[in-house]
Amino acid sequence: MDINTVIADLEAIVGPQHVLRSRAERAVYGYDASVFRGTELLAVVLPTTAEQISRLVVWCRDHGVPYVARGTGTGISGGAIPTHGGVVIELALMNQVLEVDLANRLAVVQPGVVNQDLKRSVQQHGYAYTYVPDPGSQVVSTIGGNVATNAGGMHCLKYGITGNHILGLEMVLPDGDIVTVGGKAVDQPGADLTGLLVGSEGTLGIVTKIIVRLLQMPEAVTTHLALFKTVDDAANTVSGIISSGLLPAAMELLDKSIMQAVDKAVHIGFPAEAGAALIIELDGFSDDMARNADRVAEVCKTHDVISFETEEGIEAGQRLWLSRRAAFGAMARLDTDVYIVDGCVPRTQLPEALRRVTAIAERYDLPIVNVAHAGDGNLHPSIPFSKRRAGDIERVLEAGREILEACVELGGSITGEHGVGMEKQNEMTLMFTPTELQVMRRIKLAHDPDDLCNPKKIFPLSMLAEAAS
Repeated sequence: MDINTVIADLEAIVGPQHVLRSRAERAVYGYDASVFRGTELLAVVLPTTAEQISRLVVWCRDHGVPYVARGTGTGISGGAIPTHGGVVIELALMNQVLEVDLANRLAVVQPGVVNQDLKRSVQQHGYAYTYVPDPGSQVVSTIGGNVATNAGGMHCLKYGITGNHILGLEMVLPDGDIVTVGGKAVDQPGADLTGLLVGSEGTLGIVTKIIVRLLQMPEAVTTHLALFKTVDDAANTVSGIISSGLLPAAMELLDKSIMQAVDKAVHIGFPAEAGAALIIELDGFSDDMARNADRVAEVCKTHDVISFETEEGIEAGQRLWLSRRAAFGAMARLDTDVYIVDGCVPRTQLPEALRRVTAIAERYDLPIVNVAHAGDGNLHPSIPFSKRRAGDIERVLEAGREILEACVELGGSITGEHGVGMEKQNEMTLMFTPTELQVMRRIKLAHDPDDLCNPKKIFPLSMLAEAAS
């Protein structure tokens, strides 16, 4: 395929200023925040409308060119990496909040809107509403990417993950058709196509518009820092709080290693004797807050809490939340790279899961730090390493696989929010039978028979190779 002809065709669709063609520009879009890398691209295009995306998809279909939709590249599973070259359809310019409808508690946004920017846009209307899902990358990750992976976040314990807050989608199918699924009405007839598409990681089409649910902000918020001698004590406290009848807005766990790294970065002041921390957020009516905080403190005491600190109000609590949101940035102090594992277990299995994570790290002679959305059992064991050291990446990936095996054995999942992408393709066999995987694959091929839309993702490589032979 003549590259000059390709560029001319793409420029005719989106305009010359919206096609990136130099080798350096294309290389930037060949990777994301994961440890994986893609293959060389034909071009990167930046459309501004669903109609342009439709024309791009039709062009790719007619020429047999694979394509991948991409947001800000914060994905950790390699889901938006171009594994087979082709064209990257970059959605950064589709970044408008199109509508905020407080009467119906919804907003309509384009996929390139950054998560935190949506929250700010809603709150600028002067009313106490917000878009709840808040992944750790919310200051840079986009709503489109959150939809693709069905992202979780700090507050999914009480309020649910991204899919619980998506009412409808406009998207471009692999044949170029523009369709709408779901809608502004609460109850929609027919199959739940919105549920099918949320979490499909851009393999069934390209989302161009998203209708999100807005919730009223709580009357009162308190944030608590509970410090424990051991990770076991902190993890057992999580189940204890839930069993007591309380449902915090969030419960986040940090182990000693990441606490030390965070302290060096943002100077929280964790005591040396603390082996783990729980950041617990309570919200609700003002009259309930003191009583519920006392109940949480009592549960913490039964698990040998070292100290229990309270901050009242959202702004005051930001100091404590900074220690959690700074965690991944602080890992840069530990080595040149970090591999973040994303698994999920029932919360009662959290202590055993973390023990197994520690044993796996010791067996592979790897350092490991643990942060977790502990309230819903979503683990993020993180392994500092260096790509420059021979053998590091191989050991890290193998250790990661064993951690996911442990999660499944304990009744959990190979992903809590980061998606499958390239990273966990082969681990899909840990959870699903060949027949179950074939059912999923048939859904993909029914939408995209030529497998051009984010191709060769999610499904095990052996399965894809067998299909190609």
